[in-house]
Amino acid sequence: MDASRRAHVAFHLTGRRTGATSLDAVEGSGLRPALFARYRDLNDLRYDFPLVLDAGGGTLAESWSGACDRVLKDIARGEDGDRVSRHVLRLEREVRTAVASGAKGPLSALWARAAARLSSEDEPLVADSLNQAKTALGIDGEVADCDADLPRHLLTHAWSLTQARKAAAFRADLDRLVRGLTDILRADVAHSAEGCRADHLRAAVGGVDGDEIDFDALARVLTTAAPAATLAPARRRRIEGLIAALQSQDFYPAYAFTFNRPTAALAAYRGRLPKMAALAKAVAVAELEAQHSYREDRHDALFEHAGPDTLDPRDLGAFPDYFVSANARDLDPAEQAALLEMLSSGLPVKVLLQWDDLLDESPVGDGHLGLDPRCRQLATMAMSAGDAYVVQAPSSLLYQMRERLLGGMAYQGPALFSVFSGAGGQTDGLSPYLCAAAALESRAFPAFAYDPSAGSDWASRFSLDGNPQLDRDWPVQPFVYEDERHQRASESVAFTLADFVACDRRGARHFARVPRADWNGGFVSMDAAVLAGPGVAAGAVPALLMVDSALALQRVIVDERLLREVRRCREQWRSLQELGGVHNSHAERLVARERDRTGPPREAPAQHAPAVVIPEGQSAPAEVTDGPAPGQPYIETPRCSTCNECTNLNPNMFAYNENRQAYIKNPDAGTFAQMVEAAESCQLSIIHPGAPRNPNEPGLEELIARAQPFQ
Repeated sequence: MDASRRAHVAFHLTGRRTGATSLDAVEGSGLRPALFARYRDLNDLRYDFPLVLDAGGGTLAESWSGACDRVLKDIARGEDGDRVSRHVLRLEREVRTAVASGAKGPLSALWARAAARLSSEDEPLVADSLNQAKTALGIDGEVADCDADLPRHLLTHAWSLTQARKAAAFRADLDRLVRGLTDILRADVAHSAEGCRADHLRAAVGGVDGDEIDFDALARVLTTAAPAATLAPARRRRIEGLIAALQSQDFYPAYAFTFNRPTAALAAYRGRLPKMAALAKAVAVAELEAQHSYREDRHDALFEHAGPDTLDPRDLGAFPDYFVSANARDLDPAEQAALLEMLSSGLPVKVLLQWDDLLDESPVGDGHLGLDPRCRQLATMAMSAGDAYVVQAPSSLLYQMRERLLGGMAYQGPALFSVFSGAGGQTDGLSPYLCAAAALESRAFPAFAYDPSAGSDWASRFSLDGNPQLDRDWPVQPFVYEDERHQRASESVAFTLADFVACDRRGARHFARVPRADWNGGFVSMDAAVLAGPGVAAGAVPALLMVDSALALQRVIVDERLLREVRRCREQWRSLQELGGVHNSHAERLVARERDRTGPPREAPAQHAPAVVIPEGQSAPAEVTDGPAPGQPYIETPRCSTCNECTNLNPNMFAYNENRQAYIKNPDAGTFAQMVEAAESCQLSIIHPGAPRNPNEPGLEELIARAQPFQ
């Protein structure tokens, strides 16, 4: 092993660069993960943000670029279509750039300013194009970018929309009950001797016709015929008391129901609980009275002791939900205890728990950086409560998960929305959107939703929708670059936790840049290093592909401490996959047990090739050998059952032919570990791994042993 490779191994194992090594520090070098090379300026991209929060309440929000696409679909037609499209897309970019620079306000105001700037240019008919677009837009409201304020703005807006509908329904119910009870009292008065008095009759008839009626004579006749029995005094007092209680309620809109601390929300809930119980009791009694179903001998005793302890979820569901917008940095032990108490006690509370930073110094000290364990623990503890609705997502995914957000707000029970904003940390100019998206891609902050009302089992309640390539350990994306010979090259790159940590300068001590002159065959990708297990095989070290500010490709070695954190992140993701039914170990064990019971699949009958007739004047083709060359990996393609196991594992290595049967597309597009894993997961045992392509791949001895039964 040469000196440079020994230095690489030494840094990987110890995290230290010796004085004699040529390894460079990454602090201040402006390096970013290679897959970020295309995303230097988000203003040049059309993506979900910014959002327009719908002030009309017809929907939660609409993507700004989506709104422009919708408008252009309606108006950009005919001979003016190209001109209108060009002008509207320019306005779209103007607004996006302004918002990214800090502009705030409703879309109407931002639109007006952007339109004024564009209309001042020489190009004709800009005003006409934009006026057409504004007429077709049909939405206005605050414009929110993907920044530190987005989670609070979007979730508060969702809560407000839900509470407005709940308040309207609550008031309508109370008004209905008050009218019904008032009608009972009026009917009783109308049929009583008092109701038959001349002045009451004159007031009831009124109008011009009243001058032609002798109300005194009518009163004498009706008083003689009036029934002797009216409402019992106790019932009259009860109904009058109910009307007063319903009309004087102050839950809508006198009380405040938004808080910044869980302890404040819990204290307010407890303080208002007696009044809530009293109003719920009044509503229940009023329903019975309005239906003439109240029986004193039965219901007096039932409602006499009704109090806060008798409130059930249906009672609580009619009242306003408490909304708590808390930041994880302020979550001390007392606040955390109050949060968990509310979520586990079924209280009507919706909690936004915002994380601005996911990285934290590990308890082992010495500057070791890892994931803050609370961000996983709190969401998991909330799900374990059983009846709490839970949504976890980075802010970059909030728009795509808007239906989940509204579902959680409408849920009759507690709900937790755990959101990573991407706006904290020390990312040296990396936008919050990209930081949040990197957390999702790297599995540092995966997205999931848990809805207790969706069914009785985890398969119905729990969803991992929204995570990219959720069947993999990490998403794998193609990376195209120009090599040192100025030739186009490409490879598949997995985005792991190490890439996410590399975005933050606090993690710089875990990385060392290798000068191009020292690049050698001893580097392995992070995902391959994780699959290989602990240890460095044959001098191989894990390295990331990164780019500098000039977009020059760099290789960066990762130390063993961060590699252990990457492995831990993968295991936590696999636990979530199990809950979501992806690569479920119990199901895979049952499949293996059934395969062992029934024996290996039967061989397909031999197919005899038809005779080949060689036309006159042509030579016979070269003899085709039976099977692949020794050591070459291959698949028994005709026997493939199209189970998707191998193509999901690595679609660049495995692919389907026109008959939807698998073959090896490119054996060099992945690792030998992936080839072995595909062979092990194949239910028909038709994948034969062959020999390793890379003699320096970590863990080859173990992998060759695992591959032997499938050769």
